[in-house]
Amino acid sequence: MAKIIYAISDSLGETAESVARATASQYDKETIDIVRVPYINDELQINEVVKEAATGGHVICHTIVSPALRSYLDTACKAQGVQAVDIMGPVMDAVGTMTDTEPRLAPGMIHKLDQEYFKKVEAIEFAVKYDDGKNPKGFEKADIVIIGISRTSKTPLSMFLAYKKIKAANLPLVPEVPLPEELFQIPGRKIVGLIIDPFKLNNIREERLRTMGLHADANYANVSRIEEELNYAKTVMRRLHCPVLDVTNKSIEETAGMVMQIIQKNRVMETR
Repeated sequence: MAKIIYAISDSLGETAESVARATASQYDKETIDIVRVPYINDELQINEVVKEAATGGHVICHTIVSPALRSYLDTACKAQGVQAVDIMGPVMDAVGTMTDTEPRLAPGMIHKLDQEYFKKVEAIEFAVKYDDGKNPKGFEKADIVIIGISRTSKTPLSMFLAYKKIKAANLPLVPEVPLPEELFQIPGRKIVGLIIDPFKLNNIREERLRTMGLHADANYANVSRIEEELNYAKTVMRRLHCPVLDVTNKSIEETAGMVMQIIQKNRVMETR
């Protein structure tokens, strides 16, 4: 008759099952089955599992975070002579000795954290894929589309927003390059235009050219050319009726904060 490890939890039970399987793998000459029992939330469910375990002399391991259910399970197992291993309890108690806060004691927290992590990864991949106008088809999927002339921090801003789980695409505005049709197929409120003081941008572009080993007096860093680009950009932004942010002397964090306020307003409008 196969031995059984009951992996039980008040959430999905994936952690308890993983520990049980890792343990069983060390006894490869035995047949040990793993039975996962998720979403334990009352004493009746505990009684059923303990009774089954007692009948066959099986073992229970668990990741129950509710103190009341953990205590009840411990008492029930002792009464039935069932071996039970509390996987999380001792670790939580140990961590509690070095922290000033109390644990949430909320089942499934690790899965919520995992979901947040994957949202962040997805947003970062999105920012890379739709950076610098590579694929305008992504504009419709974006939480925000950032437009502006070269060196107005569109890419750093997109990446910073991605770490906040916001999908941002960006498009450089160049007078000689036609605008993609996709830009006019999304609401203006989902676009943010970036402008900057021309002399500040002149310094930024000159430094950029120097780091590339090029002459700082190239047309790219010429103030007249910069003003021409900025006037073009402002004309485009007026056509789009989009919010415009002046990023002169602003950090990426400051600009991102303003963009996130715009996104929040958009989300409120969409839920009405």
